[in-house]
Amino acid sequence: MIDLTPLDVRKKKGDFRRGLRGYESEEVDAFLDMVADRFEELVRENSQLRERSREQSIEVGAFRGREQALNEALVSAQELREDIRAQAEKASELRVREAEAEGERRIQEAKRQVERQREALEQLQAQRGRFIRSYRGFLEAQLVEITLQEERILRSRTGEFEPEIDVVGDV
Repeated sequence: MIDLTPLDVRKKKGDFRRGLRGYESEEVDAFLDMVADRFEELVRENSQLRERSREQSIEVGAFRGREQALNEALVSAQELREDIRAQAEKASELRVREAEAEGERRIQEAKRQVERQREALEQLQAQRGRFIRSYRGFLEAQLVEITLQEERILRSRTGEFEPEIDVVGDV
């Protein structure tokens, strides 16, 4: 393709040879001026379009950069959300395990307390049994002593005397 400028078209006017009955030089000159003017318009328009295309390419590049940044931010946000969710699940599981361990510890402590209380109750029941047996023995000995005393009193009224015997012993 030949590089042709509006100036080339304007200079070309004088290069045409004139022949007999050739074209009207004024018409050719007017036509070449019109072509040169239109050519200048097209060159300006083409330049403007190229500049606009360049600016739009820059904008598209910027938009693509922003789109990529947004996509990266979105992916990062999704990953962060997943990390936070996973951490929350781990924290929740840890709290559940800690609560279960604390519950188990309290159950074991309650069982130990129940066992201590049961042992204390058994000791008290055994002590009560010993006390009741001892007290019953004491009361029975006292009853025997009272009975003997009553018999002595009755005999002393009737005049019968018997030697005194110590029946009570160590209680």
